[in-house]
Amino acid sequence: MRSSATTSLFSDRDRRLLLAVAETVMPAGQIFPAAGEPAVDRLEQFLAATPWAAKGYRTLLWTLEASALLHHGRPLARISGAKRLALLESWRSGDYARRSALRALLAPLKAAHFSDPAFYRAVGCVYSQPVVRAESPRWMQERVLSPAEVAGETLECDVVVIGTGAGGAVVGRELAEQGLAVVLLEEGDYFNRGDFSGSAVEMQRKLFRDFGATMAIGNTSIPIPIGKTVGGTTTINSGTCYRVPDRVLQRWRDEFGLGEFTSERLTPYYERVEGVLGVAVARSEYLGGVARVIARGCDALGYSHHPLRRNAPDCDGKGVCCFGCPTDAKRSTNVSYIPLALRAGATLIKGIRVERVITESGRAVGVRARAGRAELTVRARAVVVSCGSLLTPVFLGDNGLANSSGELGKNLSIHPATSANAIFDERIDGANAIPQGYAIDEFHDEGLLFEGAFAPLELGAASLTMLGEPLVRTLEAFDRLACFGFMIEDTSRGRVRRGPGGRPLITYYLNERDVARIKRGLEILARVYFAAGAREVLPNVHGWDSLAGEADLERFRHAQLTARDFDLIAFHPLGTARMGVDPRRSVVDTNHQCHDVPGLYVVDGSSIPSSLGVNPQVTIMAMATRAAEKLAARLD
Repeated sequence: MRSSATTSLFSDRDRRLLLAVAETVMPAGQIFPAAGEPAVDRLEQFLAATPWAAKGYRTLLWTLEASALLHHGRPLARISGAKRLALLESWRSGDYARRSALRALLAPLKAAHFSDPAFYRAVGCVYSQPVVRAESPRWMQERVLSPAEVAGETLECDVVVIGTGAGGAVVGRELAEQGLAVVLLEEGDYFNRGDFSGSAVEMQRKLFRDFGATMAIGNTSIPIPIGKTVGGTTTINSGTCYRVPDRVLQRWRDEFGLGEFTSERLTPYYERVEGVLGVAVARSEYLGGVARVIARGCDALGYSHHPLRRNAPDCDGKGVCCFGCPTDAKRSTNVSYIPLALRAGATLIKGIRVERVITESGRAVGVRARAGRAELTVRARAVVVSCGSLLTPVFLGDNGLANSSGELGKNLSIHPATSANAIFDERIDGANAIPQGYAIDEFHDEGLLFEGAFAPLELGAASLTMLGEPLVRTLEAFDRLACFGFMIEDTSRGRVRRGPGGRPLITYYLNERDVARIKRGLEILARVYFAAGAREVLPNVHGWDSLAGEADLERFRHAQLTARDFDLIAFHPLGTARMGVDPRRSVVDTNHQCHDVPGLYVVDGSSIPSSLGVNPQVTIMAMATRAAEKLAARLD
């Protein structure tokens, strides 16, 4: 019987089929009840917010039903539980297409089942955070406008900035504080801690672009989650702050002629940024059990490890950094640079999409933007594009700008990443701590940087490919589960083009060198876990559900694996409008101005020339601080 709380997204036949899948994948355990109607209800609610995804989901569901009819001559709901599980396991162990289809089908269903306050209580976790009423001063309210308030107008300013993330927010604040008239345009809405519930699924829908489903495709599929909100991806990142390594700056000087970019010259810009963000080492009392066992394992093996520096000086370990900080402890740009820009006189227009750069005599002189029927024109002496590495090249390409080099959209680096879980006999309680507060840097010169990666219960469930009793048994050990991850300094490169509906079409092929580096990272992490006393390591690699000790690890070390065998995600896209002194090999010059278009600047991760091997947030911000200084001098 359909619950009155659900929508009509699924037919009764759909629901019967979904219930059969859910009951098979998530049977009752010792703590958790079997999946049933509530899980299907929540799944309907999730998918109702993304109709484009719902259509594809139903297609996957009925492809599975067709497989049941083909192999058993009966609908999935009418065959035995054992046969259902065997059919699902055949997809899970099958070719990449079937594995991917099953993952896309089951991950939302798992998340829906485990997104339940009762389940959180059963494993000692907090389901959601108390919402704190956030008050903004009147001057701030007056400077944040909706499209309806400016519809049909033509605004005049010195600089118009498109985007409010690590690049745009910093440029806006720096220029406004130097007395320039600044207009900031943001496609997303302006949320604050009063909107941040701590619920992972709800916040993904509210803060992430396309529900976090931005994806690179190639010899494997790699999600690249990015933000769509005032603050951009700074609102949904982990707050980790690294300066760019000297060896990377040396490469920029050698390969791109960027002689000005030395550690000494960048230090004042880093210090200015770090002062605004309150960057400090994560406090030991909030590092939690995952950091404890990682430190213990590293000490046993002699590996270098340390707490991370973060932009959250008042963090109290709520565990939801990637879903909007509910206490404003993390100083993402929505609570740091944007309010500073507004206080200095900048104007922010939220919920509006910029469609066109206005050029006159080859020079950028403004933009046209739209939100529904509301249109806005902003005339400016300079236009700053800060849409991020995945959207900036699409936007500039749609405008036919800044690509005489042919490099626009190319040279994409993404820091491919993965993680592994481990089950201990001791309580870890990873959900009640800083998710990414600790690092292993022993192998950083090899292009491997290990950082914490703990996820809430429902997202942890969605990330596991196991089915049936092994899945439930693992999740019932959630309070004894450790999760840690790593990213690689990739040598692979990708490309961004305009895709269907204007979304970025991202192609990226993981080369053999990077595949080997990912495999080595998992071997190292498993060794650290075992040295710390782990009972079992779950690498989440195709064909390797579990490692029980040294013998399994030795077999894993000699396994022949491909890019498609790993469960990957990526962060920190960079390089798609890269900086350089040679207009034939780069998109912007050393001042971030496009070689082709005077008055048009790119200040975001896309202008960074190469992979950094570290979280790029403060590097983008330091370079944006420098860019604003150069631009202000030019406009003086």
